Amino acid sequence: MDDSLLCLKLHCSYTEQEATFMSILDSFKLVQHNSQAAKDPVVNRRNKLVDKIEEQVALATDADFSPTKTKWVKDEEGAQKKIEYVKRVKRWWTNAADGTVLLTVRYGSKPLGFAKGKQAIALASVDEVVPTLHKIKEAVLAGELDEIVEQQATHARNVRKAKR
Repeated sequence: MDDSLLCLKLHCSYTEQEATFMSILDSFKLVQHNSQAAKDPVVNRRNKLVDKIEEQVALATDADFSPTKTKWVKDEEGAQKKIEYVKRVKRWWTNAADGTVLLTVRYGSKPLGFAKGKQAIALASVDEVVPTLHKIKEAVLAGELDEIVEQQATHARNVRKAKR
């Protein structure tokens, strides 16, 4: 085969691939990347709380739920090894003496205060825990708990600074 013919065939197939690639790119809506959106502390706190709510939903629906974490440890020879271990998850609901269920929403280790001196939601039974958690998740995503979570995060930061 002639070198010029081979070159022409290679060039044609390249431009066909390039045209296909460009038509795929043209189907996307391209925008400028904003790195500040990923660094927004309000969004990060919302995502953290949503993750914890989803963990509680999984705990309420599956009795055998046990999330795992990974960490690096040194073995006897001093080599680094990655191990997986079961993460402790504390339930956010408790059974009250009168048969009702008290559900708290925690940010960190402390319950969020929805109103002055009121950190729990009273439910008639354990069956209401999952739907209530879903409603709380919707409220978090809508930004309704941003101020309460901000106060909790600020308080925790101030406590850590005072201990130093």
